Amino acid sequence: MFEHTEEANRQRRLQKHNQLFRLLAVEAGLIFLQCYMVAPLIPRLAGEFNVSEQKMGLIVPAYMLSYGIAALFYGLISDRFGRWPIIQISLILFITSTFLTVTAQTANQMIFWRLVTGLSSSGVIPLTFALIGDLFPFNKRGAKLGLIFAAMEGGMAAGSAGGALLVSFTGWEFLFVATSVMATLVLLGLRRYGALFDAPKAKKIPSLREIFERYGKILSEPRGFRTYLYVLWNGIYHGGVYTWLGVYMTQRYPQMDDVGIGLTILGYGIPGLIFSGIIGRAADRFGRCWIIPPGLIVAAFAGLAMIFEIPPTGTTIAILVLSLGYDLTQPLFVGIVSNLGSEQSLGQIMGLKVFALFIGFGLGSYLFGELLHFGFPATLMAFGGLQLLSGIAAIILFKNETSQPQTQEVKET
Repeated sequence: MFEHTEEANRQRRLQKHNQLFRLLAVEAGLIFLQCYMVAPLIPRLAGEFNVSEQKMGLIVPAYMLSYGIAALFYGLISDRFGRWPIIQISLILFITSTFLTVTAQTANQMIFWRLVTGLSSSGVIPLTFALIGDLFPFNKRGAKLGLIFAAMEGGMAAGSAGGALLVSFTGWEFLFVATSVMATLVLLGLRRYGALFDAPKAKKIPSLREIFERYGKILSEPRGFRTYLYVLWNGIYHGGVYTWLGVYMTQRYPQMDDVGIGLTILGYGIPGLIFSGIIGRAADRFGRCWIIPPGLIVAAFAGLAMIFEIPPTGTTIAILVLSLGYDLTQPLFVGIVSNLGSEQSLGQIMGLKVFALFIGFGLGSYLFGELLHFGFPATLMAFGGLQLLSGIAAIILFKNETSQPQTQEVKET
């Protein structure tokens, strides 16, 4: 009788955890939706605000860089005060700043609101990753990470296509208002599950010296250093290529309208929406060493393929492959990062991961835009060539990332 009761309680807890993570996944998808819907809008917004596309393109690094920097602090504070209070605060700020973006009357105001939204929204996804590390062992995290990344990829696809497809019918302001409303509804649903979150892991917020000592210890270990370095570079590559796809399409296919561009870019995010769960389970079973290098290499070939005068269908395939390359790498890096350091500093460690990724996104979008003075072929050659080299090097660098957790010699001070 006692065993039956215990099993029933376990099943109820499992059901509630699944419901919680589904809602967190939807919220993560909405954050990525508003993140990715702005890049296809760059040509239209540049015309509306009467500025160059390079100037308007700053809305992407403004969001990405501020998101990455703020993630460091959200993760750190959540170790002390718990994941749920910080997630709530971040969501409320995200909803407010996304809604207020519609008040922008100039390019500078739009850049400002994107910066504020980046600062506001970066407490949700890294703390969701940290929560997975709190609740699940290393060899069970891939499936949950796959769920979150599937939603993020769905947000990418919806944002990529929606930004281009809907703007002609609704105006860009509607996109931000609708996102804000949907995020509010999910937040109301999440409030039912606050009790499922673990208690705070740390007894106090570490001093500035202790913070940098922890980062130093993690990055001094070869496993930590190479993983964060690849997170940064992968962000640079994908952030650069993706941000300028809308401009690429308008220049390469001048006869294509907003609907055609939206349908072509729609492929970015679809593979992850379909395959993220499978990829996560494969990583848990076989190890990340078999998946990360091919992911880097196929993403490189996708970028290099767009150098040539290929038809729109070919570009659609290249974008699908580019997205698949992201799906084969970034969730797996998260799994490795979740196994670095101690449980007491997991929020801080995840914050550093998101910092590296979004700093990469921001730098990539900025550097790609600067290199466009030499044209798309030269810029794609530079980015794709470096990505290909990183994939070849990863065969050796990640050969020990098997299905079993590695021992990380980073302890709390």
